[in-house]
Amino acid sequence: MAKTPAMDEESRHRIPRHPTDDYTRSAAQDRREFVLSKTGGNLAHVAAHSLDPQTVRGNIENFIGAAQVPIGIAGPLLMVGEHARGEFYVPLATTEGALVASYNRGMRVLHDAGGVRATVVDDRMQRSPVFSFSDALRARDFGDWIDEHIERIAAAAEATTRVGEFIGLEKFALGPMLYLRVNFRTGDAAGQNMTSRATLAACQWIQEAHPDHPEFMLSGNTDTDKKHSAMNTIMTRGKRVIAEVTIPAVALRDTMKVDPVSLFRARQISQAGAFFAGSANNGSHSANGLTALFIATGQDAANVAESHAAISYTQLLDNGDYYWSITLPSLIVATHGGGTGLDTQQECLSLLGCTEPGSVRKLAEIAGGLVLAGEISLASAVLHGDWVTGHENLGRNK
Repeated sequence: MAKTPAMDEESRHRIPRHPTDDYTRSAAQDRREFVLSKTGGNLAHVAAHSLDPQTVRGNIENFIGAAQVPIGIAGPLLMVGEHARGEFYVPLATTEGALVASYNRGMRVLHDAGGVRATVVDDRMQRSPVFSFSDALRARDFGDWIDEHIERIAAAAEATTRVGEFIGLEKFALGPMLYLRVNFRTGDAAGQNMTSRATLAACQWIQEAHPDHPEFMLSGNTDTDKKHSAMNTIMTRGKRVIAEVTIPAVALRDTMKVDPVSLFRARQISQAGAFFAGSANNGSHSANGLTALFIATGQDAANVAESHAAISYTQLLDNGDYYWSITLPSLIVATHGGGTGLDTQQECLSLLGCTEPGSVRKLAEIAGGLVLAGEISLASAVLHGDWVTGHENLGRNK
């Protein structure tokens, strides 16, 4: 006899859940015992953590324990930014040998150069609804209607949030559809959920108020959430951060064992290669430092997909010194919400002085300085010839 859907449901082994409070040590233990009974193995280390299960409510479901990632410290990172000023010891959570040492070395030459100048030049988070019509003309006219009612749309959106600020929208016509890219400032939060809720309210107001009551989908994917895009590189998603430094020629020679002329020539070769490959990044490895910082400080690690995009720009100055800047056009970081409130992540944020309200731009500038340190270190290692040997000595290549 063929199985019915009801029979399949009865035979399925459901993960245990507690009907009233699923965030207790006993509930986690029940799930560990359940999964071990089905798969075998050992979860002793997963179970050995200091997290109070109540504190992960809203961060995870079917909680069984914690993944322990080693954390190292790189620094001091000397910052002379608008918001991040002074020396910072940066926590980096990673399992890649040589990564912390490489960033630490880059920070040393940045310190010798007088520190990283950094600024956040733009700040916005988006959701991108799309409205559908019978033809392109109606979609175009709808765009005019949006412009005429922008203040009411903004009011509907901002009514859903205490800290979110509607700062405008862009319109993109495609066939019988009009895509909107709705922009918000989101305070210390990364803001994806905030903007989703606010944009939904705005779209519902539009649908009710417009005479055609048009259909909409909340995300038409032009916000490219958790994905890199040229649109985000050009128009900003999250924080647009620029970190820059002028490195004396003597500091490059003494610390990095490279000369500015050779480094500049290598930069030209690397930039041509990135262009040839169609890369989202003409630098070396911004994702390395950002991922390690994100895990340590409770960021959404999937946002590295957008945040890693970077544009390196360098100048060989007339006096022989070396100017280097890194622009991160879609850096998504937070000091409030998400995983930032968990105990371990709070401790790491406190090392950076980024737990107080209003500290998200400080964290963004530190992230920019971190990326700059990693770019200088790796580029110099490749040029000097100790890139591979560094991993052989410090990594697990043996």
